[in-house]
Amino acid sequence: MKHTTLRDLDVSRIGLGTMGMSFGYTGAGTDDAESIRTIHRALDLGVTFLDTAEIYGPYVNEELVGRALKGRRDEVVLATKFGLISHAGGGPGHLDSGPANIRTAVEGSLKRLGTDHIDLYYQHRVDPHTRHVGLSEAGPDTIRRAHAVHPVTAVQSEYSLWTRDVEERVLPVLRELGIGFVPYSPLGHGFLTGTIRSPEQFDDTDWRKNNPRFTGENFQRNLALADKVQAIAAEVGATPAQVALAWLLARGEHIAPIPGTKRVARVEENVAADGIELTADQIDKLNNLPPAAGEHHDEEQMQMIER
Repeated sequence: MKHTTLRDLDVSRIGLGTMGMSFGYTGAGTDDAESIRTIHRALDLGVTFLDTAEIYGPYVNEELVGRALKGRRDEVVLATKFGLISHAGGGPGHLDSGPANIRTAVEGSLKRLGTDHIDLYYQHRVDPHTRHVGLSEAGPDTIRRAHAVHPVTAVQSEYSLWTRDVEERVLPVLRELGIGFVPYSPLGHGFLTGTIRSPEQFDDTDWRKNNPRFTGENFQRNLALADKVQAIAAEVGATPAQVALAWLLARGEHIAPIPGTKRVARVEENVAADGIELTADQIDKLNNLPPAAGEHHDEEQMQMIER
């Protein structure tokens, strides 16, 4: 596994997002043993970058990661997030990045993760009343203000072949300031793998069931995009997921995507993308894919993302 740096933080070029093991997707939380085996397999394959958050569950995903890392904590750069739970009474879904809330959040995360330190600590969403910490889904102006207070190591935002909002305004600022970038959902919440062919594959606990890109005419239009990725994968002799990740890795240095999975076979597939080199023609075709139909979050979620 090759490595890159997020500012001066050394990480494997492909990380592992753990949210879907416990939260938000069909089958989440039903097989913790397999999820732990998946984390262990990722470590064995050279993945050194794990991503979780207190809101995932809430709390149970951090507990799962803590169990998986028992005896292996020193092998990983461990990232988690705060700010989407108000511990003073508002609860999950209420923005709170005040000092008292951060103290409560970090103490809880340390306990659940079974560690005495967190390597990379994100503000999960920007709290308009508190703007002095590391960032997830932050816009360029906030990134500049935060970086002026203290060097920001990394910014995490959704980025993939079908969600490219950050390219015009955010990525140039990160390159200018030397800040690392961590794309989450680099496989389009599974859509770019080519394995999702019908909304009927989602149960009622799966947030994608009502996501604009996974419903109605948008779903059918987006199947054509997934098929184009599949066609390039056939040229490469790889899977669509590997092509989607290889495209991200070719976007430049200091980028470390965190594809999420709860299965050993998938983590093996994702990690193998590190060895795939796309031709200039293939990258050009991927760069010019049509944009996905529909917003990548519902209206309420979009309001929590700073542009």
